[in-house]
Amino acid sequence: MGDAVSERYGDLLEGSYDCVDRIVLNAYNTLCDAPPGFRYWWRQLTGSDATLDNAHLMRMAGRFSRRVRGFAKAHAITVVDCLRGERKHDLAEEYLATHPSTRGLFMILVARAVASVWDVQQAKNGIIVDLVSKKAYVNHYSFHILDPDWGHLTIKMSGHPPFGAQIILNGHEYVAAQTAKAGITTQQEGNCFTHLANPTALASIAGCVRTRNAVRLGSASGCGGSRLIAPTPPVAPRTPRPTALGRGGADRPRTPSRSGAGGSGGDRAVRRGPCRSGPPRQRSRSRASDSSVA
Repeated sequence: MGDAVSERYGDLLEGSYDCVDRIVLNAYNTLCDAPPGFRYWWRQLTGSDATLDNAHLMRMAGRFSRRVRGFAKAHAITVVDCLRGERKHDLAEEYLATHPSTRGLFMILVARAVASVWDVQQAKNGIIVDLVSKKAYVNHYSFHILDPDWGHLTIKMSGHPPFGAQIILNGHEYVAAQTAKAGITTQQEGNCFTHLANPTALASIAGCVRTRNAVRLGSASGCGGSRLIAPTPPVAPRTPRPTALGRGGADRPRTPSRSGAGGSGGDRAVRRGPCRSGPPRQRSRSRASDSSVA
């Protein structure tokens, strides 16, 4: 059933389509989401966790910022430090309006936002006591990309370890890019298509974004477009823990009981203490200290 406005002006409409406005994918490294995994990741990166402290984490964030800006300068990509409350997406749209032939990464916007960071708590001697996850305002870098399949998309990434990110897609941008590739003439104002040469074909393309596998649009989905693949983070190899063999250890070879298979002594390798009906045996003086410890 259509909405009231579509029903009221149905005679004036050439067609209709139903499209997802925005798709947001949260991207993160599962290995770095827990203290043991983050320490393992740091050891693999630096060789040990001797330098794992808050000062070195801040230095890593500084190197990330310098390398991003250095890459942008080397490739003539605009970097803008945004103020609080500034509409960052509008800045990118204004740039695209004056640079219609832009392809790929064309702008990087920097702004502060809340993100999860690690707080390294150390003892006075420098030993790591705990890793505590907390929320803090850190710089985020929004990489604005003009993709041939998805149109204008944004990858927003935290500049502080563990470098959480978001991939922000626009369903209308995808439909506009796919209709252009199919040779369908359209006119668009913002997220609204004001003129459609083939409304049925556009509605079919828009329907692909509403499927369950929309975030994996590719040849397998039947909708065309590109496929988003999240790389699997490395997993720490698990070393089997050695089995502790005690008096009653299950891995200890069994010894036959003195009284035979059916005697009351039982199997000493399985039972922690043999049951005796008589008084305990007297130990020699040379084993007195051992018996007291046992």
